[in-house]
Amino acid sequence: MLDDLLAGALVDAEARRAERPLHEVEALALARPPAIDAIEALSPADRVKIIAEVKRASPSRGTMAEIPDPAALAVSYETGGASAISVLTEQRRFGGSLDDLEAVRSAVSLPVLRKDFIGDPYQVFEARAAGADIVLLIVAALDQHRLASLYSLIRQLGMTALVETHSAEELSRALDIGAGLVGVNARNLSTFELDQELFGELAVQIPAGVIRVAESAVKSAADVAHYRAAGADVVLVGEALVTQGDPVRTLQDFLAV
Repeated sequence: MLDDLLAGALVDAEARRAERPLHEVEALALARPPAIDAIEALSPADRVKIIAEVKRASPSRGTMAEIPDPAALAVSYETGGASAISVLTEQRRFGGSLDDLEAVRSAVSLPVLRKDFIGDPYQVFEARAAGADIVLLIVAALDQHRLASLYSLIRQLGMTALVETHSAEELSRALDIGAGLVGVNARNLSTFELDQELFGELAVQIPAGVIRVAESAVKSAADVAHYRAAGADVVLVGEALVTQGDPVRTLQDFLAV
């Protein structure tokens, strides 16, 4: 599944490159105001922080929410106390787009994450051109050379990489490139199975000074509390916020754990 998602994302990026070549996207990226410091925004505090996600669909759940106005949803997330906004930009399985990211960037003052299957420098320049402050890198999708080079490019453009892991070996690879924002995804992107205990097993191996982000398997405040007790500085929440009808109230409940 992960290989298919990455391959599709790269094909779509190549189609966009044919319409807008790299030099144009690079110029747009470099003309953007400086990225917001996501490390500062997500640094550990006396309460958990939340990255709230604009997410229409997923391969495991299908369509979850139409979200006709992603900017309005992002504003509600900011109102509810989110520390950053994640925007799914993958088209085929998640129903997202870079237009969604640009709309969200123009509507909020929080750091914005481009969540997609990134494997080419063109996608990194696209992210900055659209206003992203954070870019997701999935260790399982990349060999170490590509992981390190994309991570370096993200930093050169003033952005922060959220480096996502699913195992001790992947965590070691993330730490080897100097990642300061590390995610542990409870969902195995090869099988799409969930293991909520995985975060706690890996969090103890993440050194002090690295921000720990728990991803997936969050449906209730109890799930947020579970991750917080296991050492999460930040919890990324998507499905629960777009399916429960009142994202502001849901966020406030989650932040009160």
